[in-house]
Amino acid sequence: MTLDDLTVPLRTLRLLAVDFPGLPAPDVDVSPLYSERLRLSFHDTSCESLAAFEQWRTALRIAPDAVDARTQSDGRTRVLAAEGSFAGAVIVLTAYADLPAADRAPAGGVW
Repeated sequence: MTLDDLTVPLRTLRLLAVDFPGLPAPDVDVSPLYSERLRLSFHDTSCESLAAFEQWRTALRIAPDAVDARTQSDGRTRVLAAEGSFAGAVIVLTAYADLPAADRAPAGGVW
């Protein structure tokens, strides 16, 4: 595989930068294992990453019911995940945020 084989997600990243320059900057991942996929993730100890996720979800017109909300790390971390498409690439959005103790999921990590 060559860099040329990653044209779809790299072109999509370029278009996202042009079309949505005011949105929060994500962590970006492009992998030759999934050559049509662009992963955008948000990591924050506050809930700002969840707000950034929501801004991107809205901009990319990913339906709210396409969002998978769960917890991990024994209910200490909230995770939002969704997939959509843009400019021929599959966009995978993921956000992680620490939950205050009062908001943590019950035992088993499921709401």
